[in-house]
Amino acid sequence: MKKNYRFILRLFYDARQVAGLLLFMLIASASAFAQSTQIKGTVTDETNAPLPGVVVTVKSTGKATTTNSNGIYQVTVSGADDVLRFTFLGSVPKDVTVGGRTVVNITMVTDTKQLKDVVVIGYGTASRKDVTGAITSVKAEDFNQGVLTTPAELLQGKVAGLNITKSGDPNKQPATILRGPSTFRTGAAQQPFYVIDGVPGASIDLLAPADIESIDVLKDASSTAIYGSRASNGVIIVTTRKAKTGQTRLTYSAYGAMEKVSKNIDMLTGDELRKYLADNGVTPLKQPLDDDGSNTNWQKLAERTGYSQNHNLSYGGAGTNSEYGVSVNYLKNNGILKNTSLERTIYKGYINQRFFDDRLRLNLTLTNSATKNNDIVQSQILSGILFYLPTVSPFNPDGTYKENFARTGSGTLNPLSLINNNFIKTDNNKTLINGMAQVDIVKGLKFTLTGSTQKEQNNVNTYYNSQSGIAVGANGVANRAAYTNTSNVVEAYFNYDKVFGQHSLKALAGYSYQQDRTNDGFGVQTQGFSNDNLTYNNLSFSNPTSLSQIIFNPAYISTLRLISYYGRVQYQYADKYLLQASLREDGSSGFGLNQRHGYFPAASVGWKIISEKFMEGMPVISDLKLRAGYGVSGNSLGFDAFTARLIYGSGGKFLSNGVITNSIGPVRNENTDLKWESTATTNIGLDFGFLQNRITGSVDYYIKTTSDLITDYSVSSTQYPYPVLTANVGKIKNSGIEVVLNAIPVKTNSFTWRTSFNVSHNKNEVVSLSNNQFTINNILTAQLGGKGQSFLSSQIIQPGYAIGTYYLWHYLGKNENGVSTYQKADGSTTASQPLTTDQRITGSAQPKMIYGWNNSFFYKNFDLNFLFRGVYGSQILNATLASLNNPADSKFQNIPRYTLGESYKDINAYLVSDRYLESGSYLRLDNATLGYTIKPHVQAIKSLRFYASGNNIFIITKYKGVDPEVNIGGLTPGIDNKDFYPKTRTFSLGVTASF
Repeated sequence: MKKNYRFILRLFYDARQVAGLLLFMLIASASAFAQSTQIKGTVTDETNAPLPGVVVTVKSTGKATTTNSNGIYQVTVSGADDVLRFTFLGSVPKDVTVGGRTVVNITMVTDTKQLKDVVVIGYGTASRKDVTGAITSVKAEDFNQGVLTTPAELLQGKVAGLNITKSGDPNKQPATILRGPSTFRTGAAQQPFYVIDGVPGASIDLLAPADIESIDVLKDASSTAIYGSRASNGVIIVTTRKAKTGQTRLTYSAYGAMEKVSKNIDMLTGDELRKYLADNGVTPLKQPLDDDGSNTNWQKLAERTGYSQNHNLSYGGAGTNSEYGVSVNYLKNNGILKNTSLERTIYKGYINQRFFDDRLRLNLTLTNSATKNNDIVQSQILSGILFYLPTVSPFNPDGTYKENFARTGSGTLNPLSLINNNFIKTDNNKTLINGMAQVDIVKGLKFTLTGSTQKEQNNVNTYYNSQSGIAVGANGVANRAAYTNTSNVVEAYFNYDKVFGQHSLKALAGYSYQQDRTNDGFGVQTQGFSNDNLTYNNLSFSNPTSLSQIIFNPAYISTLRLISYYGRVQYQYADKYLLQASLREDGSSGFGLNQRHGYFPAASVGWKIISEKFMEGMPVISDLKLRAGYGVSGNSLGFDAFTARLIYGSGGKFLSNGVITNSIGPVRNENTDLKWESTATTNIGLDFGFLQNRITGSVDYYIKTTSDLITDYSVSSTQYPYPVLTANVGKIKNSGIEVVLNAIPVKTNSFTWRTSFNVSHNKNEVVSLSNNQFTINNILTAQLGGKGQSFLSSQIIQPGYAIGTYYLWHYLGKNENGVSTYQKADGSTTASQPLTTDQRITGSAQPKMIYGWNNSFFYKNFDLNFLFRGVYGSQILNATLASLNNPADSKFQNIPRYTLGESYKDINAYLVSDRYLESGSYLRLDNATLGYTIKPHVQAIKSLRFYASGNNIFIITKYKGVDPEVNIGGLTPGIDNKDFYPKTRTFSLGVTASF
């Protein structure tokens, strides 16, 4: 019994020892785990493919790492309760508790809403579902591909109501019109207002397309009124790329492209012209001045295959408290007309730093854009390559250019000589420095202070050498001009964000100061050089023979200030009912002393119908929201500080005591009541989604009325110092509807098809041109010139009609002699040139509908994207064809093949009439891109994407000219008048590599 007792005690003692040892080991293990444990794992997507670049953050310490090219990560945790947070752009963030594991593998789920749901609005962002205005967002993956010389081209065909037209000219900005023209002024006054990373009015030329993250287009006044007097044409907000937390990324992208003219006008060859003249009994052309036996195609001689290249290198990183990045972009676009090109280099760098647990944020960004433009005297060359006789060669036997300065008609100068003996070189340098400081004062209340300075230096140099047909006998003409523009902006604003119960409130209050100084510089022209070796580089070597040969370019140095106060309130109740109201006061030194301050209110409401209980029984509907808004915005773009001031300028020269002296006189009247144009917009919209948002879209109806239109009116010289007064008179109305449909018809593990369609209709109408002080019936525009028609206007601005309304003679066909006949005002027929009183309103350049249809296909590593876009219902005045269709002048200028169907006796065929009014409708396959993405199993390379792209692949149209995409900007839209830089067809190969 005693032995058994001892045995039991020993067993108990041994067991206690073992238990103690096990407990010690367990505690030591837990302690060791608490101190430091390596966790590793693999992150994959929904198709089980590894995901590189996923940010893995330890929430307790804030330390982060990223997955390698195989989706593998390794991180150190301090305890079993630690939580790992996995984040990846385009995926739903995921939090995982470590527990007792040392291997944590996860799968990231695609978040189709993550980017699509964020909308940038004035001085902040908003969720797409909370937006009450008409706003369209385009993300980087949806941008257009190809040789793009300006970021505006990224949006062609992508935004309902936004009409962008661009010729093949690399040096010309596209015309951009949003929801129809709403001003009588041209240039910047018709363009949307750009905001880049919060900097209002920043130049869009400062950006490389590869550096842009997203573009948000604010259309209605309830969205744009927060920008006040500069927003009536819409606001385009550009957000550039920034590094994501925990990521370090090096990206290189490049493409090489080849461009060719997509279409030429079919002109006669030399032999065909000789035969045409012989068949009509015309005396043979003079030899050898007008006929040396050649068959010269001047269009082909002036054109070339344009080769372009683009390189973009960017590096960025982000830790827990800072983000930084630098990028450089180089673009060289050789135009398809010889001696035209654009070369641009853009440098950008930024740093963001956070302090005091993210309570203080500082940002500094520096951007520089250097652009070199080479251009030619397009106004003469574009017409010359059509009109110039094909029966002569470009050169004389001694190598000099063949010219016949005695020849009359159009195209009298050798086009090749014009190209090679005259040039225009422009150097444009823009620098933007912008900084930001943001402080979280208390929970929900932030104060933001931003400042920016933008400087633009523009140098324009022109030289017509001693062989130039433009400056015969001048022995070289040189013109040099240098101008500097600067813009300084300071913004200070508070944001308050509070949620209490079912109520959500956001408030904004701010102040803005902007000063723009423009035209700070001068220019001078002189002539008479001993040789052409120095061109414009040393004007002191010129030898002008008279004072009149020295010309100083007129320019007014203008300093314009804009001081503003603004506020906005956004309220939401129960995630169903939305309200937004804003008010901005602008004070500008550019307007009359009595009208320097303007107020721009706006209000909008929204109803999330989908959140109502009665919608729970309709599972097929996944989103439904009704929006309505009204607001007033202004248009002060394009003005200087002297718009409303009495200005004295040069009134010519006179002889005073034997000395030639400049006279000074008034050149602009003062108008103390001049104010900005005001645009009031009503917008009603419906957003919808079906089948778990596999189908989404929106419908918007708007009425946009612009009043107090600014234009020049004739006044009595007995009442005013100058016979023209700039005043507010008139009203324009635009109304229309926009429809957008997005769908994902197919989505499987290996194949996805996404499609998007937008269509818009706008009706433009001039409501009034008069008020109590000024009365005017109409404004005649579009004086196109031409043989015997220099006095003739081809468009009219008149109440009840749209801007771009044609005012033409009515063509009645040919008489028995084959001569064109026209209708006179009394209804009779004439075979002679009619009078201006015989003109009548006929047709409009404004399109009835613009549309775009984009499709994207993804199959494993392949992607295919193509975009159709087009216009319906517009009319183009083909004044080019009218001028060319002149059989009677074919003895000293070329004619198109079209004219072979005309009678040689038709002395009126060239007259600009509604005969040459053609349909501008077209459907264009604007872009198609095929890409292949490789994710190598190499840690240093995240992905490689190779692609091939084509632009302007084909077009379906009835238009007889070069291309129906003619300029729709200005007061004379829709006119093709011997000045169309040919549209190009582009093929490019590119690569994008992420490291």
